[in-house]
Amino acid sequence: MNFTIEIEQEQDGRFLAEVINFPGVLAYGQTREEAIARVKALALRVLADKLEHGEIRT
Repeated sequence: MNFTIEIEQEQDGRFLAEVINFPGVLAYGQTREEAIARVKALALRVLADKLEHGEIRT
């Protein structure tokens, strides 16, 4: 499974990363790399939860 991540820098300097097609999966970071790492971790947690609850077929 591939994720597409969009990143933008807020006016306060923080970075916002969002996984496209995964509603609500977004994370802030002080750096671009931190935001990406956080959103990847969140996406994996959401994916694991969906698998545990039978929402995704493997």
